[in-house]
Amino acid sequence: MKKPQRGYARQDRVKEQIMRELAELVRTGLKDPRTGFITINEVEVTRDYSHATVFYTVLNQDAREITEEVLEHARGHLRSELAKRIKLFKIPELHFKYDESLERGLNLSALIDQVAAEKPVED
Repeated sequence: MKKPQRGYARQDRVKEQIMRELAELVRTGLKDPRTGFITINEVEVTRDYSHATVFYTVLNQDAREITEEVLEHARGHLRSELAKRIKLFKIPELHFKYDESLERGLNLSALIDQVAAEKPVED
């Protein structure tokens, strides 16, 4: 049987701190002009803090592939800057993954609106 959690787990606090720091680093630390406006949506950290998957979105969809390349290229720099800001025994390896949940939500919303417009309201 799983123990009930009290308060806020350390792993959750670490995830949120990494997310805040990465958002700031991406905003101020990436000097590549090819990147679009990047938003860090979520960070998932393994239990041993060795890997972190960073989910992001880009405002301009045309810059999606270029932004992915820039993030992969800057992965080491971002990790070292993260190590300066966060005091952890081991700073996780960063893995960037584009978050498609926003696009799926917009597509579903558009489909619902389309069906609602086609179907007459019955009284």
